[in-house]
Amino acid sequence: MKKFGLIGYPLGHSFSEKYFTEKFEKLGLAEHEYKLYPLQNLSDFPALLKDDKDICGINVTIPHKIGIMYYLDEIDPVAKEVDAVNCIKVTHHHAVGSLFSGELCTMNAHKPKLKGFNTDVYGFEQSLKPMLKSYHKKALVLGNGGAARAVKYVLEKLKIDYTFVSRKPYGNIISYQDLGKEVVKEHKIIINTSPVGTYPHIEEAPAIPYDFIDDKHLFYDLIYNPQETTFLKRGKEKGAQIKNGYEMLELQAEKSWEIWNSK
Repeated sequence: MKKFGLIGYPLGHSFSEKYFTEKFEKLGLAEHEYKLYPLQNLSDFPALLKDDKDICGINVTIPHKIGIMYYLDEIDPVAKEVDAVNCIKVTHHHAVGSLFSGELCTMNAHKPKLKGFNTDVYGFEQSLKPMLKSYHKKALVLGNGGAARAVKYVLEKLKIDYTFVSRKPYGNIISYQDLGKEVVKEHKIIINTSPVGTYPHIEEAPAIPYDFIDDKHLFYDLIYNPQETTFLKRGKEKGAQIKNGYEMLELQAEKSWEIWNSK
């Protein structure tokens, strides 16, 4: 049996579980299974791996994308730079025969090797790039949690200036109150990385001045449930291009699958 799963807390409706379960059915992989592992405390993570030797790959979601790095043997350079991990490849060492005797040397047989990756970066970049126009030079990033780190990495890579907006401003992070006409007009990309507007609170939206939005704006929401958040609806009413986080999730899931199956 090959097991894969998602750790985070709380885990309600999960995109990954549905996506991989359907994928395994389509590919006829009866020996594969994707499970949810709601872990309130990351300190329970080693026990989870110890109890289940069939786990080959793990996705990581809120609130563990940063803390999980403490438990890994190796971290991919991109994930290291982003400072967040959402995908782990689990490699089990098989017992090796000792040269000196016929015995099996099982010293490391029980402790798997864990390598962390960030597939959010790939998913976000690939889903954002086709929408960019020449005037998309500056972005406002709403929220500054783990997901915002991947967004920041991609914007830097694409040479797009960005400003973080948060309820608690500090350093170079501005507050929602600072979003006047000039700021909004100047930043043609607005990315919501906060959970505001997620089901069931679908009537909520980030507190930005929507009156200053025009048809050159691009609204990107990392939320995919509902498909069209109030944030996206209000952008669309002003003529903005809009996109939700569903394609990003599909892309990051496929990237995880590629990593888990790589030799």
